[in-house]
Amino acid sequence: MSHEFHMPSREEILAGTARPLPARLRTLCIAFAVVGVLVFVIGIFVAPDRVWRSLLFNWLYFTSISSAGVMFVAVQRITTARWSRTVIRFLEGYVAFLPVAFVLLLLIFLGSSHIFPWAVAPVPIPEKQIYLNPAFLIPRDLILFGIIASLSLWYIYTSVRLDVGLSGEGGAGWARKIRERMRRGFRDERREIHSTHSLQGKLAVFLGLAFALFWMVLSWDLSMSLDIHFQSTLYGWWFFMGGWVTALASFTILTISWRRYLDRYDLITEKHIHDLGKLCFAFTAFWGYLTFGQYLVIWYGNMGEETHWMRLRLIAPWMWLTLTGVAFMFAPFFGLMARSAKVFLPTMIFFASCTLIGLWLHRYIEVYPSLYPDATGIPFGVWEPGVALGLLGAWGLCYMAFMDAFPRMRVVLMTSPYRDEVQVPVNPETMEPLPAHE
Repeated sequence: MSHEFHMPSREEILAGTARPLPARLRTLCIAFAVVGVLVFVIGIFVAPDRVWRSLLFNWLYFTSISSAGVMFVAVQRITTARWSRTVIRFLEGYVAFLPVAFVLLLLIFLGSSHIFPWAVAPVPIPEKQIYLNPAFLIPRDLILFGIIASLSLWYIYTSVRLDVGLSGEGGAGWARKIRERMRRGFRDERREIHSTHSLQGKLAVFLGLAFALFWMVLSWDLSMSLDIHFQSTLYGWWFFMGGWVTALASFTILTISWRRYLDRYDLITEKHIHDLGKLCFAFTAFWGYLTFGQYLVIWYGNMGEETHWMRLRLIAPWMWLTLTGVAFMFAPFFGLMARSAKVFLPTMIFFASCTLIGLWLHRYIEVYPSLYPDATGIPFGVWEPGVALGLLGAWGLCYMAFMDAFPRMRVVLMTSPYRDEVQVPVNPETMEPLPAHE
């Protein structure tokens, strides 16, 4: 029996993955965005504190996932991974939300007096007065997040440029000038593959450093500082790894959805779903390790400035919400142990959805108890899900705009005869192997 595998040509892949996204999906995202804007505007007059605080925790949720998604793309270059070439473009689309997130961060700082304790009164701890001074904190956070967003956009630009440069004109009209710019100065295929690979190697390292270091600072400033007295050296790791594992979970759901929508079961195989399931399982375990590691250190240290933060979330009215969020986040660890659970799509989608819901609850628990320490009931109503719908709609519109504008797969690295030469670096100008590989 013959088992020959037919690898589609570049043109076949482009044509077979160009199916327009359904108009009703875009309409739904617009409706979500409009509802979110209306809820936010009404909330400014009716319940300003609640709506501004809701904007903060939802911003932390969507932005940390989007940034972590791009970082995972860069990690594929650092590890010279080849398994993800057919699916990684679905994750590269996360970058489209980062410019919007930067504008929303400016908006959050405009409403900082409704959110942050350090914005309305002097910090009572002398050692933190300079660090949490708004004149130092706000520019610092804007610069750090601006660097993360700029490096992310630059990295994805280089990735998309390689495919746009060797493909015919096509895609959404709003990006025509961007595609023209990408084609300007484009050289021959082999040289461009090597020079792009070389540039991405440098960008990926700088992006990795910026992602880890700057998100730690952003998590201290925008989340941990809501409780002036609390401090934890593990908080930053814990924060951005939550975004990381949720980016993988959402990536898995999107990959399954794209495979079905494009009907490309030949290019996106069960092996891809299995690999994504293994990544979700592994980083759920790592997130759990950080969670327990932070809790254990605070428990045996038994220092008042640390234990009160945990205690507040483990007493009424927050306890059950905290435990529910943790249960959702841990569910994939127990549910995705077996291979069958990873490749059976209903279970894979269910446990990936648990992670998405779990982190949303977790971001809420990170923010709200510190701002409502004396609450007798959980402050949760129309403002929190309303603003979440708005950001979900905005995120969806950004993502669809990206996926409509550029090739949906890395067609060059899937089809080029030179695609695996990059495992041996060469000088992109002379095309000669670098000395260490001669």
